[in-house]
Amino acid sequence: MDRIAQLTTRPAGREIAYDPAAAPPSLQVRAAQVLEGNWTGTSTVPSRGLYPHQWSWDSAFIAIGLRHLSPLRAQTELETLLAAQWADGRIPHIVFNPSVPLDAYFPSPDFWRSSTAGRAAGAPRTVQTSGIVQPPVHALAAWLVHLADPGLSRARGFLARAYPRLAAWHGYLLRRRDLGGGGLVSVVHPWEQGMDNSPCWDRPLSRVAPAPARSFRRADLDHGAPEDRPTDLDYGRYVRLATDYRDRAYADGPGDFAVEDPAFNALLIASEYALARIAHELGARGPAREARAERLTAALVERLWEPATGMFLCRDVRAGELIPERGVSGLVPLLLPGLPGDLAATLVRTVCGPHFGLGGTTRLVPSYDLLGDAFDPHRYWRGPAWFNTNWLLERGLRLHGERGRADALRKGMLHTAGASGFAEYVDPYTAQACGVTGFGWSAALTLDLLHDRPARGRNGLTAIKGEDRA
Repeated sequence: MDRIAQLTTRPAGREIAYDPAAAPPSLQVRAAQVLEGNWTGTSTVPSRGLYPHQWSWDSAFIAIGLRHLSPLRAQTELETLLAAQWADGRIPHIVFNPSVPLDAYFPSPDFWRSSTAGRAAGAPRTVQTSGIVQPPVHALAAWLVHLADPGLSRARGFLARAYPRLAAWHGYLLRRRDLGGGGLVSVVHPWEQGMDNSPCWDRPLSRVAPAPARSFRRADLDHGAPEDRPTDLDYGRYVRLATDYRDRAYADGPGDFAVEDPAFNALLIASEYALARIAHELGARGPAREARAERLTAALVERLWEPATGMFLCRDVRAGELIPERGVSGLVPLLLPGLPGDLAATLVRTVCGPHFGLGGTTRLVPSYDLLGDAFDPHRYWRGPAWFNTNWLLERGLRLHGERGRADALRKGMLHTAGASGFAEYVDPYTAQACGVTGFGWSAALTLDLLHDRPARGRNGLTAIKGEDRA
């Protein structure tokens, strides 16, 4: 029987005269129930209401947790996403479910027009997708999924089929998206970076004329409180950028918005290490990818490290300057094994200092500077804490020897996951649920934390250092 079915099916029992109240289901069972409820048959939606399609980096994080329940389903999750890859190598940030009504989510397939507007870039004809991308955590996810059941993975040829697609994905980013000329990848839309509404985007977004409000309808407000969501002005700018990119046939180049982001590039580096491990598993050469990861780490430090703030900052490529906003993105490079020790130590001080408050004023690491003028503990990516970024930071702390802080963060995440109903994001001070509950990656990463117990001395990211071999 499928492991998820075992966890979520209640066994039949005999009728007895006195039936004491059943114990509440364990956190693991509750997390498994979320993933079961969000499963479509080929992939997992982030949430049934607000996000009814497949999202790129969501599926990667979901696969990381899902591997502990069903390695086969975790492989299928990634395979479904990779099947929608464009011929130029990009993995689109949304793969649309044709059975979902068009008005259930905006921008919908008729906005992106991938099969027509994306024809020159090689968009698939048989499935509708968006035309932008999301952070490249997929190779890391694929390697961790393989490690969950190497026998099944090898029997199905999982890595052999995934590797060329993942290599093409990285190739697209490194060839087409080095818009600043310094070796790092640029995002051309805030949705690509994944932290959609971060104050780090305010300065470059201010150059963008918003689309008229009458030209679109925000389906997100049907499921979330307006005070928790991006403003209409910001949303209008998102729509304008996406429209302009579509009308350029999704051709890459400097536009109104081009930003080098620390987290996006750090996840690319982590996935380059993972691709090296995958290549080794397949009998190919991996050192070249490890060397590329080291070069990218050096470029990340050279272009985005800001000693005065003790963290990495985003770079506005068009303006040619760092953006003076402290977002959680600038802490994510802590997950890199090749990060210089003094920088890692500085990042730890920053995450525990007054701007992020871990171990002091906050339960989880907020998405934005607690002392920043734009901080809002409830508004989307402008202050709330998210499970995926905290999972990455927990792994980074553990990787760099900060076991006590990592243990405390893990404990806080597990408590918050259960208390919030696996919320999309939470108030960093109170852990009050924000956004939707029953959120896919919140449940999946809870499973990963439950499975990867600190006492075992392992870390889900040791795989990228070649220490966790099949």
